[in-house]
Amino acid sequence: MNIEPGRLTKKERHELILSEVRRSASIRVSKLARRIGVAGETIRRDLIELGEAGLINRTYGGATISLMTSEPAITERGLTMIEERARIGRGAAGLIENGRIVMIDGGSTTYEVARSFSQLRRDLTVITNSIGIASVAGANPSFRVILCPGTYDHREASVLGEDTVEFVRRYNADVAIIGASAVNAEGPSDMVSGAAAVKRAMMARSLSTMLVVTNDKFGRNSLERVCALSEISDLVTDSEPAAELRAAIDEAGAELHVFTAG
Repeated sequence: MNIEPGRLTKKERHELILSEVRRSASIRVSKLARRIGVAGETIRRDLIELGEAGLINRTYGGATISLMTSEPAITERGLTMIEERARIGRGAAGLIENGRIVMIDGGSTTYEVARSFSQLRRDLTVITNSIGIASVAGANPSFRVILCPGTYDHREASVLGEDTVEFVRRYNADVAIIGASAVNAEGPSDMVSGAAAVKRAMMARSLSTMLVVTNDKFGRNSLERVCALSEISDLVTDSEPAAELRAAIDEAGAELHVFTAG
């Protein structure tokens, strides 16, 4: 982040703190204060907010990586990794060809993909369980948008459940675009079982699957495994994975697309 330490906004401090914690697994308040150039009390307030959002585990004098036993609501997730999601959205949108039928599940990163491809002059059919994605895609008059029925989950701003899965099974698509709570060598996983079921249903009815995830999901594990890496056609992200995960992606045959800053 090319910003003079001590002059960061709160959002920029939060992003830098999360980056430092992910890099070191755990970190001390004193080290963060020196790194960012602010008082220790400012860092403590930042850690309290990040902890309440479920992004870190606060410890005495510092913080550690948050295990994926819970996940913030989509509105909270959308406040972090903003630039990274935007890059993924633009990159993934560029991979969607004109005239395709696209299934896309709800999520903060998949929303950025939908927002990006909705700005392009393309004829797409979009099938989604996300209210937000249906709304942004529906703003493009050349798109046909099909919104799934189901039980509304306010934390995910999406519909889930048996009705959603059965509805998805009625359609065929060229590509399923899915997100995930975590990704490791075993594949993507999700904290919400209902969301994982919808992802699998979309994948089963699509010729290919595109996984879109920010780098903070790498090397982590969540409640329910969605699929194996070998079931992913394209993995779109904002940063190169660690060597072990990169090797697993290559071995699985997924094509990795990394859209970095600049």
